[in-house]
This record gives sequence, structure tokens and C-alpha cells, in this order.
Amino acid sequence: MDVLLSIIVGLLYAAGFYMLLNKGMTKMIIGIMILGYASNLFIFIIARLTRGLPALIKPGDSVMMSDYADPIPQAFILTAIVIGFGIQAFGIVLLRQVYMKTGTANMDELNLTDKLED
Repeated sequence: MDVLLSIIVGLLYAAGFYMLLNKGMTKMIIGIMILGYASNLFIFIIARLTRGLPALIKPGDSVMMSDYADPIPQAFILTAIVIGFGIQAFGIVLLRQVYMKTGTANMDELNLTDKLED
């Protein structure tokens, strides 16, 4: 199962970089989104999430005696999802503003925008 998930992560990274190298800003934003999903899946695979109790110590104990699930990778993934959502929202708003100002979302055509008036 780890091999299959590793292949999926590799394919997601390849697709994300391919989309990132396109000329259209929409495809670039989609590429950034795919890279974020690939990174989350990569952290999920590396962490080897296991079944177990929450990482809580009972009152009176000083050490947990039973197996527990590591909460750090879960916190990293949750934080990455929130940050990724913020970046996606900013990118979509930026794309809309660029399109409204210039009439195009093609990166090659945006090098002539220095003479635009407000």
C-alpha cells in the first residue's frame, strides 16, 4: 500500500509541476493546489498514522502506557490545508483582478502591462 501511495504522490507532484509551468494563470493556480494536496498526502504517508488512543495522559499518571496516535502530523496536515485554502483564495482573487485589468490571463501577454492606466 505504501508503494501505491508513493506512486500517487509522485504523479500528483508531476501533474502539479506540469500545470505550474503552463502559461495560463488559471492552470498555475490549479498546479499550486495539486502540489498542496500532494504535500499533504506525502506527510500522511511519512507519518505512518497508526490506530490508537488520543495522546492524553490520565490524571495521576506521568507517562502513557498504551499506544497512541501521534498528533503532530495531523496538526501539520490541518495547518497545511488551512494555509493552502488561503493561498488558493488569494490566487483566485488575484487572477480575477488581473483579468479585469488586462483582459487576459496569459502570462506571455502580461509583459506589456506597464503602460496600463488606473
